[in-house]
Parts: sequence; C-alpha cells; structure tokens
Amino acid sequence: MAYKDEQLHEEKVFKDPVHRYVHVRDRVIWDLIGTREFQRLRRIKQLGTSFLTFHGAEHSRLNHSLGVYEIVRRVLVNFADRPNWNHEERLLCLCAALLHDLGHGPFSHSFEKVFKLDHEEFTKAIILGDTEVNKVLKKVSKDFPQKVADVINKTYEDKLVVSLISSQIDADRMDYLQRDAYFTGVSYGHFDMERILRVMRPYEDQVVVKESGMHAVEDYIMSRYQMYWQVYFHPVTRSAEVILTKILHRAKALYEEGYSFQMEPTHFISLFEEKVSLKDYIQLDEAVVLYYFQMWADEKDPILKDLAYRFVNRRLFKYVEFNPNLQMKEWMELHQLFIDIGLDPDYYLVVDSSSDLPYDFYRPGEEEERLPIHLFMPNKELRELSRQSEIVEAISGKKRTDHKLYYPRDVILQLPDDSQEKKRILALLHHSE
Repeated sequence: MAYKDEQLHEEKVFKDPVHRYVHVRDRVIWDLIGTREFQRLRRIKQLGTSFLTFHGAEHSRLNHSLGVYEIVRRVLVNFADRPNWNHEERLLCLCAALLHDLGHGPFSHSFEKVFKLDHEEFTKAIILGDTEVNKVLKKVSKDFPQKVADVINKTYEDKLVVSLISSQIDADRMDYLQRDAYFTGVSYGHFDMERILRVMRPYEDQVVVKESGMHAVEDYIMSRYQMYWQVYFHPVTRSAEVILTKILHRAKALYEEGYSFQMEPTHFISLFEEKVSLKDYIQLDEAVVLYYFQMWADEKDPILKDLAYRFVNRRLFKYVEFNPNLQMKEWMELHQLFIDIGLDPDYYLVVDSSSDLPYDFYRPGEEEERLPIHLFMPNKELRELSRQSEIVEAISGKKRTDHKLYYPRDVILQLPDDSQEKKRILALLHHSE
C-alpha cells in the first residue's frame, strides 16, 4: 500500500476540550504530529500575552493546530460524496490544516514586528526545508511538500482547497474562536459549529453555506466581533504586548551599542543581526524567551532590568484613552515631562492602536485573500452574506479604531507630592481619561 493511503491499525484519538475528540487514522498525519517541528508548537502559546489578562489562556499552537485538523476532517466526511469535491485532495487538506501555523514564533506578533519576521515565510521554510516535517511529506510524493506550502500560502490552483483553510468562514477561525473562548472563560466565542459544518457545501472554487444555515453563520460572525473587542484587543493584554515589544527593542539596541550583557543573549543574536536561520528559529520558543527575561530582570541596564521585571512579575503599564492625531500638543508636552523626570519616553510612553492587531471581523472584499461568505440559495444562486443578513450588514465594513496611551503610573505616583512635573503629568493624563 502506498504511504499516502496507509492507515493506522486502530484509530488514535486525542481528548480535546473543544471538539471532545480529535481522530487520526492516516499514517501521514500521525507521523507529522510526531515531528520535532510540530511538537515545538507545544511551547508557543496560542494567545501570546493574553495569559496575563485571562489566567486560563495557557493553550498552545499545538492545541489549535490539532483542532483545525479535526474541523477539516469533519468537513471532508460531509463532502465525501458531493459533486464539486475531488476526493484526491483529502490528504492535502488534512496536512495543510495540521501544519498551517507551523512557523509561528514565541509571542509571534510582537516578535514579527520588532525583528521584521513573517511566520508564514517560516511555515513555508519548515515545510520545504531540511526538517522532519519535510521528510514525512516527501514520502507521500516528491511534490507534496510544495503542494502543502501552496495551500497554506493561498497560491494552490484548487481554490476550494484553499478556502477550507483560509476564507471568511474557515476551519482556522472556527477553531480559534471556540478554543480561545473556552480557555479565556468568556462566553462570546461560542456558536453552533455542528450546524455550520452540516450546511457547508463545495461549490466551484469555494466553500459556500446553504441559506438555511444563515442564522448559525450570523452567530459565528457576532462571536468573532465580540472576541475581537473583548479578548484579542483587551487593553491589559495590549499593555503586556507593549512591554514585551519594548524589552526586545531595548535588548536589540543594547546589543548594537556593544553593551556587555551579564549573560550572552545567544538565542537572540541572529535576530538582533537580522540573519535568522531556520535552525535558529526552530530552537526559539517561549520557555527560552522567558528564561532570558528572568535573567534580564537582574541586568545592569536600568531600562532592560525594569521592563523585564515588569513582564515577568506582571507589573504592567496603566493606560488612558488617547488619540495622538487629535492630542499632539498634549503628547509633545508629556514627552518632554517624561524626559524631565528621567523616564525615557521611547520605552515608557507608548501609544498603541488596536487596529494594528492581527485579528479582524467581517469586512467583505477588504482582504483579497479571504473570500467573503456566500449563501447557496434555494434557486441555486449565490448571495454574499451581508446582502442577505441585516445583522451582518450592520457590522460589515465598520472599521473601529481604538487608541490608548500606556505609561508606568506607579513611577509617576512615587514622585514627591510637591513635584510640578508630577502634577502636570497627572493633569494631562487625567484629562485624557
């Protein structure tokens, strides 16, 4: 029997809090799960710094990857005998679902911004490079790694296959909304996924949804909208991200100045020098990063020492609503006042806008790579969801931006009560609240 068709002697199951069970019968999938590159995802949190806001948010990228695989597996069971579906693509879909997040690094979005990295490029590099994952995929066929990379990269010729992994209603989002809701303990991310899976249909170059399932899809869209603002954009999580980003900026700046670290930042050097090899990248995970942060909390440099201590011990910055576009005068005055009291504003006075964050709700047509959701009408025509649903139309295309100013309130409050700078800073910040 060819490797691609090989089945395990008996089905393996993973107990899962969201999907109850994740089922594996294919030898290829089982072998991929056992690779070191996939197992590394155990050491990368799905929600980055959110664990400092929601103490249950400790779940990993591996949890999520298994969940996306399981959703796609269930979809394909429903597609098995339907027209428009090519059964030959089954294994490709399962592998792409399982491996779609393979290239995520520690606290991935903050790392990507500071070090100009792209997790999608690393996903591709792991799939196509000298890795255990590549060896497994090559056993299917010589061109199979490239096919998997193309699906994840959204360049694969069969767009129907791509839409299962990346569209406005894809397995990726359906898993992370429910999983993130479960582990953060919020109620927003729950929707009737079983109903959605039952009404999904393969149609030409995309997955569509029967019109009778529209209300379940509306529920899914609303859960996305709520998770966006209540979890992914939570201001405390953003405060932790701000500090994390500033630690990395500071460590990089010190390295470039020739600063003598008490402990050589070996795992970061290729990042600081912007020459990251695949080997370096795979060896980096959140356990390694947090170890350095603990070490840096005892560094001689006062800024790195303070920021690392804050992150490790959750001494986060406070925040006020603040729009720099409308409050430039106050911003410039605060900037100077921080210098006057000996706080470097580059590290201690930070505006963060939520529209920078890597999550979105439903905006049809705004993202080229994400197809809008189409309803399959009883007359066999397709209708874009927001044209049929008043609920979805009400939140479509509404770009909500939210600016906050983060600062170390504890340091300001420790200034002497007769300090003019303290009074003025608090007055400016209070005015913004």
